[in-house]
Parts: sequence; C-alpha cells; structure tokens
Amino acid sequence: MARFYLMDVQPDLFGGWSFIREWGRIGRGGTLRALPCPTQEAAQAALEQQRQAKERRGYAPPIRE
Repeated sequence: MARFYLMDVQPDLFGGWSFIREWGRIGRGGTLRALPCPTQEAAQAALEQQRQAKERRGYAPPIRE
C-alpha cells in the first residue's frame, strides 16, 4: 500500500508556531494534525524528532529531480 507523510512548520494566526502533519494513502485525502508550539525552534525540534521516527520505520525523503 502506497502511503505518504507530510510535515511542515508554519506560523499561526496568534503569533505562535505550529508543527503540521498530514498522512494517509496516496490518492486519497489524508489525516491532518497541528501541534501548537510557543516558538519556531520548538516546532522545528518536534518536526526533527518525528522525521527521525518516520525514517526508522522506512519512510524516505521525496526524490527531487
């Protein structure tokens, strides 16, 4: 089964930052979760921790041409 996992750090409307995750099967709508963080560094640290966990489970970065 082909799956995707998308992660991003974005500013929110209230001056904080959010760590955004979306995952699911390719070709279908995914599940979206946002984790509010007080600083950009905290959100980036959460992204890095999740990236490492997903790479251990077999996910790979996208191939760029």
